Amino acid sequence: MKVLAIDSTNFVMGISIVEDHTVLGEVITNLKINHSIRVMPAIQKLLEDCGLTPKDLDKIVVANGPGSYTGVRIGVTIAKTLAWSLGIPLVGVSSLEVLSMNGRYFDGLISPIFDARRGQVYTSLYRVVKGNIIRETEDQILLLSDWVQQLKSRDERVLFLGNDLRIHKQAIVDALGEQAVICHPTENNPRPSELAFIGSTLESNDVHSFVPNYVRLAEAEANWLASNKEK
Repeated sequence: MKVLAIDSTNFVMGISIVEDHTVLGEVITNLKINHSIRVMPAIQKLLEDCGLTPKDLDKIVVANGPGSYTGVRIGVTIAKTLAWSLGIPLVGVSSLEVLSMNGRYFDGLISPIFDARRGQVYTSLYRVVKGNIIRETEDQILLLSDWVQQLKSRDERVLFLGNDLRIHKQAIVDALGEQAVICHPTENNPRPSELAFIGSTLESNDVHSFVPNYVRLAEAEANWLASNKEK
């Protein structure tokens, strides 16, 4: 089974094609450039490099959030369009879960981090059990200060992953001390091949009803609901 994976939820753009247990090709960039003009050309180029056409694909897997609202929408829209036009299954996977896979050999808790502004982060908690990444909490958005206090009470080592750690590293270390383990820079980019492998084992989603997981409302929508509630 040939699986195309797409991740545009943050600055990192990841495109991968895997077949069964083999990674045929993978493209990863971490650039502040609009994904809307880069994702489709990257998919086309990777297919060509792998000697494939879209009709050779058996499944589409997409990181469906949380992350940048625009980035999430771009990836989900492209994935839905491809899956519908090709008549193949579509699967959505948490972008935080994809990043957590970089900690698969860590003995302790794993906390992938995406910055959500105003002192907040998108995060969740995982641990490795017999070589498998096990989710301990749902994806959430909360103040980093609240999150590190929750982790402190667990009294376990925690591996933090993600490019946005540069924003929050000092606050994490100040709060947790040696309990906090900051990953190596090579572990900050989520791997689209990991996304493909996760999604390859999951049941497909209905293409038409499939939506992103923003975790919170977009600011414009939240403001509209608040103003109408006051009325």
